[in-house]
Amino acid sequence: MGFLAGHAIAQPPSGATPKPELQTLAALQARIVDHISAPRFAAAAWGLKIVSLDTGKALFEHQAHKLLKPASVAKLYTGALALDRLGPEFRIRTSLYSATRPSKSGALAGDLMVYGRGDPSFAARFNEGDYAPSLEPLAQALAAAGVQRISGDLVGDETFFRGPPLGSGWMWEDLQCYYGAEVSALTVDDNVVDLTFSPGPRPGAPCSFTAGPATPFLQFINRTQTGPPGGARQIHLYRPIGENTVYLTGSLPLGDTNYVDAVTVHQPAMWFLARFKEALARRGITIGGRMRAVNWLDRESKAVEYSKLIELGHAESRPMKELVQRMMKSSQNLYAQLLLLQVGARSGWLTNDTLTTEAAGLAELDRFLGEAGVRKSEVLLEEGSGLSRGALVTPDSTLALLQYMHRHRHSAVFLDSLPTAGVDGSLRNRMKGTLATGKARAKPGSLRHVNTLSGYVTTAAGERLAFALMLNNYKVPEGGSPARTELDDLVVLLAGFKGRS
Repeated sequence: MGFLAGHAIAQPPSGATPKPELQTLAALQARIVDHISAPRFAAAAWGLKIVSLDTGKALFEHQAHKLLKPASVAKLYTGALALDRLGPEFRIRTSLYSATRPSKSGALAGDLMVYGRGDPSFAARFNEGDYAPSLEPLAQALAAAGVQRISGDLVGDETFFRGPPLGSGWMWEDLQCYYGAEVSALTVDDNVVDLTFSPGPRPGAPCSFTAGPATPFLQFINRTQTGPPGGARQIHLYRPIGENTVYLTGSLPLGDTNYVDAVTVHQPAMWFLARFKEALARRGITIGGRMRAVNWLDRESKAVEYSKLIELGHAESRPMKELVQRMMKSSQNLYAQLLLLQVGARSGWLTNDTLTTEAAGLAELDRFLGEAGVRKSEVLLEEGSGLSRGALVTPDSTLALLQYMHRHRHSAVFLDSLPTAGVDGSLRNRMKGTLATGKARAKPGSLRHVNTLSGYVTTAAGERLAFALMLNNYKVPEGGSPARTELDDLVVLLAGFKGRS
């Protein structure tokens, strides 16, 4: 099966009960072999590599050079790239441009341009779940410039990124879901609307729902129904591609608790402008013209000399270390793609007008991987999040990246960004109450028939390990454990290892 060469694997006699404690490396290897060789994985593909950070010795590997789908483990690459190229204190600037300055009475002649550079931190998740403050820094900047009335249009300029609003390889069926939000240099509240549903007053009545934030930007067609007590509990959302009409169907049983979901918005730059206009209105700032957005294709036909515009004000993002942490902890696909594009826009690769910002980011990733000693032929990413079904990496490449980031000047920031087993992020409910709780920091990933988990763990003997675990093409048998549990069990084994490499 291609297990780690040079290590004799001590197989327990048939029917023997494994020892509860792992005292030797041979015993650990035997337990791992026993786990991944189980008949339920006969049609699946495993790839594993485990290395001591203290000694550099490989404790175990299996098909470590096999290309497999990483899912959100791809975010390890994006996060490492952003920290290396931009630094943990880097902030993204959003500018307010105009051709003139406001008059003494606060009148601004002409248009006001909001020039975005991909700041994801205009969001409730950065404000303890409160939507209202999302765009207040930008509204405050305009008010501080003395603007009270805008005679022209409110223009959303999203030209900082060149290319389509979707990551390469994203599937159409993902695009209405919160994890498949369109990408824009002007992004607010993750480009989604949160929905909370409650059953109606009687069976047959429509379910009620609230939108967060409340907005007329989306039109909702409510076809839900309240079912009898104990009935089905499932709400379905459908937003046709290229539309901002959302069809709500399904049912909630009478007396049931709230059901929460989210739907993405189409044309996020226009969504940003609609929200910004509301923030300005709260400050009494009026707009005489209409709202309109311009993208990279618009600028190809009608260029603008930005150097001749006046920056009336600006807002800056949270520092990059916080952006990376928010991306990693909650596995936020939009943020991951925005960070890849951020690197691409500043990389110098965009001298070729046919190159997209995404392609520039991937080119810079290739350069970074070369510096990190990672085989570029073993990292075939198509975008920044891992949502692409065409992405491929090897356990060996991910392990090499983890080793490099362990030695990196920003190693502490990188480590702190990872979810902690049983504590926070996407691992808060995984490995809880086990030997791995608080001792494993790792990035999980999942797609249909794909489950991965890579990061760091400290053993019972105090040895620090890096691991890359990949399970592809696995369908959970009836009555079997979830695929993520199969990965978690291996990390728990490592956390309980009392021997040394």
